[in-house]
Amino acid sequence: MSYISRRLAPGEEIVHEGRFHFIQKAWPWLALLVLGILVIGIIIWVKELVRMGTTRMVVTSRRVLLKRGFFVVHLDELTLGSIEGSHIDQSIFGRMFGYGKLMLRGRGDTHLQFPTMDRPGQFRAAIEQARIEGEAQPAAIVVREHEPPVDETKRERRRRIREEVRAAERARHAH
Repeated sequence: MSYISRRLAPGEEIVHEGRFHFIQKAWPWLALLVLGILVIGIIIWVKELVRMGTTRMVVTSRRVLLKRGFFVVHLDELTLGSIEGSHIDQSIFGRMFGYGKLMLRGRGDTHLQFPTMDRPGQFRAAIEQARIEGEAQPAAIVVREHEPPVDETKRERRRRIREEVRAAERARHAH
């Protein structure tokens, strides 16, 4: 189970996941081949592979998440309702090969800058689609019959949350 999957709220699901472009994946290998005899090539190779392996760009049914890092994790998020605008930056090669940078503007002074990614327009379209679907669906109201026990284990908590989500989905489909 991934870092982001463990932090999803009940009823929240991953709608779209951004990924790095193949050119970005080829760059560390090219640096290793060309500069490999020098230590700098190996350093670039390790740094880029770790950066790409520990970065996730995700659109869920409620928010947009950007997670970076492994030992020290930086998790930035914007709820779908707080996104006020977006900006895609693509060079001529980015347009030809389908990569670019995406920046989301939220309420106030909030900005979420994504690294160069594969198909940023498709990622932005997934955000808009999730936003439209979220506005069309009424919020599920979870009524708890009792408060969860204080000494609840992780397994018990997961089971309880799964049951609450299923009950909310059944209630939503019944209406």
